[in-house]
Formats: sequence, structure tokens, C-alpha cells
Amino acid sequence: MEYYFIGIKGTGMASLACMLHDLGNTVSGSDLAKHFFTEEGLRERNITILEFDPANIRDNMHVIIGNAFLEDFPEVIAARSNPTCVCARYHEFLGEFLKQYSLISIAGSHGKTTTTGLISSVMSRFDKTGWLIGDGSGHLEKDTKYFCLESDEFRRHFLAYHPEYAIITNVDIDHVDYFKDRDDYRHAYEEFTKQIHNTAVIWGDDEEARKMNCACKVMWYGEGENNDLRAVNVIQRADGMEFDAVYHGELFYHFSLPLVGHHLLLNSLAVIGIGILEGVPAETIEEGLSAFRGVKRRFVVEEHGTSTFVDDYAHHPTEVGVTIDTARMRFPDRKLVAVFKPHRASRVLFFAEEFKTQLMKADAVYLCDFTSIDDKQDGTDIDITYLQKMIPGSHVIPEDETGADILAKEEPAVYLFMSSKDIYGLAELVKKRL
Repeated sequence: MEYYFIGIKGTGMASLACMLHDLGNTVSGSDLAKHFFTEEGLRERNITILEFDPANIRDNMHVIIGNAFLEDFPEVIAARSNPTCVCARYHEFLGEFLKQYSLISIAGSHGKTTTTGLISSVMSRFDKTGWLIGDGSGHLEKDTKYFCLESDEFRRHFLAYHPEYAIITNVDIDHVDYFKDRDDYRHAYEEFTKQIHNTAVIWGDDEEARKMNCACKVMWYGEGENNDLRAVNVIQRADGMEFDAVYHGELFYHFSLPLVGHHLLLNSLAVIGIGILEGVPAETIEEGLSAFRGVKRRFVVEEHGTSTFVDDYAHHPTEVGVTIDTARMRFPDRKLVAVFKPHRASRVLFFAEEFKTQLMKADAVYLCDFTSIDDKQDGTDIDITYLQKMIPGSHVIPEDETGADILAKEEPAVYLFMSSKDIYGLAELVKKRL
């Protein structure tokens, strides 16, 4: 089969392209010429990456369309108008393709990528497992039984999936350019539970999640007493954590993990829930969780001279807060410099107060302006100064040598580069200055 990807450097798209290539298919695609971290796997496999051009579309291609590209995009028009091409959006293709596996969907406003990485590490030690993670990584081979899929609620795309199990890490409203309000957002997750064949493992300490009318069996997890699966006797340190996992009032196992941060406690507990449902031995679960070495662009730490660089995908105020809080835990007594580049003007407008509150946890705040093709797609017309004026002492900097010079003056520091877009280029310039 010949597959062509419109937007092949997208995080999920790059993963899927690599997987289809590894199964023996012919794969190519198009994207911007600039470098993205997701393209490394594509380059390693010598997958052809072209610049956008309608002439790239040839007869009899199976065209997979990235969700960032609307129907009026020239390559999309060319593919849709060619009667010999089979066209599908990314999530539509996945929904059909993954029906052959025991699918575990990982959904939720925050924590999807890390939780998918954690559960992949566990389930691959139990039976042959594939995965597709939003950090640009994926794995699939013949005779795979389980497949762990990061499942995005964006425009209700996760309704294309029909998993055996699902994890819902939280129901904290996002994508405010599409969802009308918190009720609409929550209802999307209620619809998603109709797709789940067996059980949804849901964070039970989330008030919005508890409001849901779920259409499948539910295992609630968390720290509160009203959860089916609880973490109790929790000890968190700068180098790890330990806790007792209690299931229906009885001790399941005492876990000792080299993971740091409250969010990783909750993500691990969700994975433990799936393990219990599938009969994975507790020792195997602990081994898989302990072997987890992180995913790309999720609190990736690099030491550089007297300073530390953290690269994180945080683009929602809750995620920004988690990143800064985790840095405080891991690097107490160090200066934290937050460098934030937002995605979507509508998100900044809706969550401005929340972004202000979370960013002010850092010792210094620097902001970069919108640069993505879809930042103002819904008509919200603000620039980064809207947020900058709300945060005392914050500064707007360009993503070039001038901005790097400004940031370099903060050393020694822990630099927190946070964005779902390509802020890592600025981080590299700062490293060169140091």
C-alpha cells in the first residue's frame, strides 16, 4: 500500500507514518521545510518528505490528512478531487486501522502523552504491545495484541475510536475555540464512554469527571476515599515516590518508583488500574513504570554548565502550573525562569487569569508571540502583550539571537521552555550563548 501524509511532521502523523513504514508499506508525505523534532524517525527510515505542493498527489494513493489542514488546503483539494485516491483524516484512519487490536485509549485534557508512555512500558512487558504517542513516537509489529493510543478530544476526534479500555486523566476544559462551555466539553467525554467496550479508568478526584453520565463500566482512581483504586501512604521525594495501591479497600501492592511529581503519581495509578483489569502481575507493573524514561517534550531535562534546561509541551495553564511545581520539587533553591510560547489566541484569551496565576510561580517570566498557522484561525485577534500586561515584571522576547542574549543573562538558572509549538529552537540558541 502507498500512503501519503499531508502534514507528515505532525506528532501523531509522524508516529503513524513510521509504523506503517515498519509494516512494509510505501510511505511519503509533505510538510514545512523547517525542522521539527518529530521528523527524526522519518529521516532514520529515509521516508520522503516533500514541501507542500498539489502536484505531490498521484493516482491510487491512500492519503492521510493531518487535522491541522482544512478542506481548502491545496493538497487536500487535490487529494479529494482525485477519484483514484482514498482519503481519510488522521483520526478516521486510525479508528478503522486499530480495530484489529485490543485497544487501550488514553484520553483527558492533560497527561495523555505521559500516561500513554507509561502504559506502553508496562503492557509491553506483559504481551506484545504497540503504541502511538503524541510525542512523535510509535511502535507496531506483526502479531501485536495490545495497542496503546493517545486519544485526543480535539473537535471530538476521539469518537472515531472503539477501545476495549480507556483512561480518562481529567476533564479540564480546553480547545475553547471549538467547545461551547464546560458542559459541552464534558458531554464529549460522555459520548466517548459509549465507544468503550469494557471499562473506563477515570480520575475520580476531578469534579467535572464525577458529573459525567458514563455509558460503560467505570473504575475510579485517585487519592480520595470514594475511589475504587487509591494511592495512600504517599511519600514524594526529589528523586522518586512510594505509595500503597489499595483496590476496593484491600492492599494491591506497595510501589516504589523513580518518578517525580504529583501528576506522575496519578498517571501511574491509572496505569495500575488497567493492569489490575487485565491481570498484569504487580511486579510487572512496577518494573514497567520504573523503566519509563519519559517521552519527548514532556519535562525533558538537560544540564548545560551552571544552568538546567527543561523542555515541556505545556500549553494549558494547568500544565504550565504542573511543570513549574515539578521543577520546584526537583530543583529546590534554584531560580526558575519560565519561557512560554502560547498556542491559539482563543486559549490565551479564555484562560488569561489562569495563565497569569501559574506563570507567576516562576522567578522570572518571558513570553514569545504567536507564530502558528492556526493561532488565530477562529478570529481571536490578540497578541502576546495581552498576557504580558497582566504579569508584573514579565517580558516579551523574540525567538532569535536577541531573545537568546536576554535569557542568557539569567544564568545560572533552571530554564523552563514551555510550548506545544517549536520553542526548542530558542532554547538551542540560549545554550550556545552559555
